[in-house]
Amino acid sequence: MTLNDDIFHGLLLALGGFLFSMALTPFYTHFAYKYKFWKKQKQTTVDGQALPVMTKLHAHKFKHVFPTMAGLIGVIAVTAVTWIFNLDRGQTWLPLVGFLGGALVGVIDDCINIFGNGRGAAGLRGPVKFALITIVGLVLGWFFAFKLGWTSILIPFWTDLEVGAIAMMLIFAFAVVATSNAVNISDGLDGLSGGLAMMAYAAYGVIALLQGNILLFGFCLTVVGWLLSYIWFNVPPARFMMGDTGSFALGAGLGVVAMMTDAFLLLPIIGLPFVVEAGSSLLQLASKKFFHRKIFISAPLHHHLEAIGWGEAKIVMRFWIVAGVCAILGIFIAATGGAI
Repeated sequence: MTLNDDIFHGLLLALGGFLFSMALTPFYTHFAYKYKFWKKQKQTTVDGQALPVMTKLHAHKFKHVFPTMAGLIGVIAVTAVTWIFNLDRGQTWLPLVGFLGGALVGVIDDCINIFGNGRGAAGLRGPVKFALITIVGLVLGWFFAFKLGWTSILIPFWTDLEVGAIAMMLIFAFAVVATSNAVNISDGLDGLSGGLAMMAYAAYGVIALLQGNILLFGFCLTVVGWLLSYIWFNVPPARFMMGDTGSFALGAGLGVVAMMTDAFLLLPIIGLPFVVEAGSSLLQLASKKFFHRKIFISAPLHHHLEAIGWGEAKIVMRFWIVAGVCAILGIFIAATGGAI
């Protein structure tokens, strides 16, 4: 295949992901309203403290029913398109399984949120959720290191560092766990996490294309196609939320793609908004625990910006811009630092 053929293949998969998701959305909406997939508002932090600021900021969203778990649309669409048109043991099997593994953890959490009677977090307890996604990461990391034979990690502008199979398995698991949680934390404003994830997947898609990993490029663009459909319905005022089903699927899949392009160390750059969001939450928790004071009015950062008066659309669009710049920078470093 020529480069034009490769690009055309990826664009067709993106179009397939978009059209399939658009076609599935009315069915999801019908069942979401019929079976009341209502999102319960989070009332407490992971350390059990109240959330008066965020509750006040988002009270208007919960005056009416607000369906969640719309990530199911993307899970079905991406899986179907990949399975039928783009499945390959060497390039797309692992990211697809990572995508589905993250989705499974998210589905459990969303189902408890929707149908359970729990209070506070209204879903899986944080340690349980962390343990489940860690198991997913370790299993996939084992396959990546011991079955596919990846035992080194590229340090841009320097060399391939041999770390061994066990260390690689742990690094892989860390990529899946960290990215899953970061995307999940960022899913707090209409269109925010979807747009950030779309930029990151597009960047890794370009890197995969330039490496000659055409099927992996196609997988990334399939996800981009779904996210274009999702954002169409999720821009303010959102019709639904992706829920943990979508955010954990996106995060786990992105972590796998970063490892398979040998560009794991570019993940903090390409996914910088995710890093900042997760980092702000971590800093807030640490500051409250050790110094008994808050750094931010509300964490993660997008809630702090809301609290100081930034409008939701302003926050989302500026985060998108930052994500676009980070994606370009990541591609540039990959091209000049040895990843391509």
